Amino acid sequence: MIWLVIGLAVAAFLRRPWLFAQVAAAVVVSDLLALAIRQMTDRPRPPSVYPEPEPLVRVPHTYSFPSGHATVAFACAATLAFAAPRAAPALFVLAAAIAWSRVYVGVHYPLDVLAGAVLGLLVARALRWLLATPPRSRRARRAG
Repeated sequence: MIWLVIGLAVAAFLRRPWLFAQVAAAVVVSDLLALAIRQMTDRPRPPSVYPEPEPLVRVPHTYSFPSGHATVAFACAATLAFAAPRAAPALFVLAAAIAWSRVYVGVHYPLDVLAGAVLGLLVARALRWLLATPPRSRRARRAG
């Protein structure tokens, strides 16, 4: 939810309404992709393997690899960073904090969040490539 709010704010500030749609697409695509990979890998979460220490939050019932939170966080951070490069450091610090928090609270291994971060960056890059349309003025100058 935090990424949709940030996406809406950045889209409004930059006056680029399409940016919010890209962030929403990044949320949906990255979350579904992470869920599909989790179903294929069947990696148990740390509390299932190690009873101590107890996790600090409720343990999700899905598998562990990759972290969906990390995937979504990095997909959204990268999507927003493409449009607002000056905000990139803050966006990626927030994404890293969200990703690391999943290890800290005891529901993911570090490799889960690392894989999620890489997957999120790949999703953002793919969406940027798929949704990119060259400006007409550039095409017109080349043709003329």
